[in-house]
Amino acid sequence: MTAATGTSYRIEAYNLSHASENKIHDDTVAQRLGFAGGLVPGVEVYAYACHPVVRRWGRAWLEHGRMECRFLKPVYDGRIAEVTARDAATGLDIEVTSEGILCATGHAEPDRGPAVAPVISDFEQRPPSAPESRPPASQSSLAEGTWLGITPVRLTPEAAAAYLRDVRESDPLYASEGLAHPGFILRLCNLALRENVVLPPWIHTGSKVGNFAAARVGDELSVHARVAANYERKGHRLVDLDAIVVANERTVIARVLHTAVYQLRQLAEQS
Repeated sequence: MTAATGTSYRIEAYNLSHASENKIHDDTVAQRLGFAGGLVPGVEVYAYACHPVVRRWGRAWLEHGRMECRFLKPVYDGRIAEVTARDAATGLDIEVTSEGILCATGHAEPDRGPAVAPVISDFEQRPPSAPESRPPASQSSLAEGTWLGITPVRLTPEAAAAYLRDVRESDPLYASEGLAHPGFILRLCNLALRENVVLPPWIHTGSKVGNFAAARVGDELSVHARVAANYERKGHRLVDLDAIVVANERTVIARVLHTAVYQLRQLAEQS
């Protein structure tokens, strides 16, 4: 299902969020909004994009590297996605294409000096809202400065193996060393939205990730997030989260600037 040749990596995309509460991953809802079908989550497109990066720098990148990724067009379930990595002055430039369409761009760099992890106590730890008491996503419920948290997630051997299978990961590093895939880490940032507000169909549009440690199978992972911005662009409402992913409440795994469209222009036009 996958093949790696030099700096090109081909993969059959899989929409592992088809049954998610986020109906942008549902074929019927997504088609009603003008898409060809349910969208493969951006966090999984990021997972695909990480493959050549980890092949180049290995575990060192998981512990100290950086990557910025923007999602431009959808990748669809069952379609072939091709990841291309090209040498750049400061690292690797990444492109993800599917059926001749540029779907995502990224830039990855190795650690080029001592990286100081954020101080955990600078990020408030907030329990998520009870499912039945979540407010609708809005400018007030996602106001700048609002703190968000998630129910901690234990990375079991079964969950780690299932994620590697679902993103069709062929690099043996994760299984052989018992490490979390970077896509799994980024996926947790989505929970900071999903577990705190009720969202209509929404889209993850990009992330800037700085790695500080590799998460291991058995770790309990949590997210401490603050709404950094809430704004309008081209008729959409977007939110930026400044988040840290923490293992066992003592080790910062990554800091992420996570951007999502939480109110789509198409929905406003249809209402």
